Amino acid sequence: MSGIQSQQQLENTKEKLRQLEEHYRERKHEAAENTYARKLSLQSLKRTINQLKEEIARFEAHSRVKS
Repeated sequence: MSGIQSQQQLENTKEKLRQLEEHYRERKHEAAENTYARKLSLQSLKRTINQLKEEIARFEAHSRVKS
């Protein structure tokens, strides 16, 4: 993964993060027939959420250093 390269990519990544966090909250509170599959799905979502947060933090930290 190459990371965020521009302000536009940053905005797109923040929007995707918002959507994933909303989806995570919804999935976490819904009933599931297969709790194991639900658990794996939530873990995968959480991993992706954390990756996006790290990319955002790296880009913003790098941007502050440039300024």
